[in-house]
Amino acid sequence: MAELADHGPALGRPRPLWRDRDFSVFWAAQTLSVVGDSFALIALPLLVLRATGSVAQMGLLTAVAGAASVVAGVFAGVVVDRLDRRMLLVVCDLARMVLYGLVPLAWAFGPHIWLLYVVLPLGEAVGMLFSVTYVTAVRALVPGARITRANGRLNATAAAAGVVGPVFAGMVAARFGPSAAVGVDAASFGVSAACVSFVRFRGRPREDERTGGGTPWRELLAGAAFLRRHPVLRTLTVLLSVFCFLTLGLNDLIVYRLKHDLGQGDGAVGTVFAVGAVGTITGALLVAPIRRVLGFGMTWIGGVAVCGLALAGIGSAASVPVIGALAAGFLGCVSVAGTCSMSLRQEVTPDHLLGRVTSAFWTIHYSAAPVGAAALTWAAQRCGTAAVCLVAGACCLVTAVLTLFTPVRAPRPEHSGDPA
Repeated sequence: MAELADHGPALGRPRPLWRDRDFSVFWAAQTLSVVGDSFALIALPLLVLRATGSVAQMGLLTAVAGAASVVAGVFAGVVVDRLDRRMLLVVCDLARMVLYGLVPLAWAFGPHIWLLYVVLPLGEAVGMLFSVTYVTAVRALVPGARITRANGRLNATAAAAGVVGPVFAGMVAARFGPSAAVGVDAASFGVSAACVSFVRFRGRPREDERTGGGTPWRELLAGAAFLRRHPVLRTLTVLLSVFCFLTLGLNDLIVYRLKHDLGQGDGAVGTVFAVGAVGTITGALLVAPIRRVLGFGMTWIGGVAVCGLALAGIGSAASVPVIGALAAGFLGCVSVAGTCSMSLRQEVTPDHLLGRVTSAFWTIHYSAAPVGAAALTWAAQRCGTAAVCLVAGACCLVTAVLTLFTPVRAPRPEHSGDPA
C-alpha cells in the first residue's frame, strides 16, 4: 500500500496531521457528521418514548436496527475490499441523508413509529458499510506508525463535536420536537458527502490481492479466517462480543433513567450526553500516550474495567451531574479500548484484507448485542435500572479480569509476528 508522505521535505521531521490536506478534509467531514449523529442519538429514543412511553419499545427498535447492522456486516467487507473507498463513503452518506430526512417529513403529519422500524434498520445497515470503509480509509491516509494517533485525533474531535451536538439536540427537541433534530442529522450527512468527495485515497490493492483467487464463499470468509489465525484478534472478538451484549442498550437506559425514574426534561438528556462526550474526548486524546507507556494489553483491560465500574453506578445515581460524570467515565474508557482495538487491526492486517477483517470482527462481536439491548431494556422496565446496571457492570469487570489470562494482555502484539 502506498502511504502518504509523513515527513517534511527539508528537515525530515514528522508532518503534523493537520497539515495533510486529504486527512484534514476527511477529519472535518467526520467531525461535522458526528454533530448530526448526536442529534439522532437523542432524538430517536425521544420520538419512541413520546409516542409509546415504553423503554421496552425503545430497546426493541435498537435491537432491530442492530440486527440489520449485523446482517450488513457479513457482506460489507467484500464490498469495501472490491470498490472505490471514496465512492462508497459518499454513497453511504447520501443514502443516510435521504433515509433520515424521511422522518421529519413523515412526523409533520403525526407520529409514525412503523417508519422508524424501516428507516433505522436501513440506516444502520448503510452505516455498517460506511464504518467498515472508514477503517480502511484511515489506513489509506496515514502510515501505520501513526494510526493510533490519527484514530485518537479523529475520535477526539468527533467527541468534541458531540459535546456541542447533544446540548443543541436537547434544545431543538424541546423547542421544535425530536423529529426536527433527526432532520439536522440528515443534513449533516449531505455536508459530509460533499467534503469526502474531495478526499484522495491511495494504495488500492491489485485485483488478484482483492479476490485472493478463491471462490466467492471463501472470499467472504477470508476475514474470519484471518481473525481465527491471529490469537490476539481472535480473543478480542470473543471478549468484545460479551462487552457489546452488556452495553449496547446503555443509551436507552440513560434516557429511561433520566426521563422516567428522575422526571427530567429533554434538556437534561442532552446535557448528560454532552458531558459524556467530554469523556470520549479525554480518552481519545490520551489513548496514544497511554498505550505507549502501558502497552496494548493493560490499556485495553484497564479501559474495560473502568467501564464496568461506571456502568454499575449509572443505574443508582440520583442526580444529573453524577450520571453525567459516570457516563463520561464510561465513554472515555470505551474510547481508549475501542481506539486500541481498531488501531491494532489496522496495524496487523494486510490492506487487501482489511475490509473483510473489519467486517468479520464487527459482525461476530456485534451479533449478540441487539439481543442484549432488548434484554437489558426489558429487564430495566420490570426490575429497575439500578439492578440491571449493577449486574451488567459486574459482568464487565469479570470480563476484564478474565482477559488477564489471555493473549490480549501482551504489551506489543503488533510486533509479535502473528499471521498477517
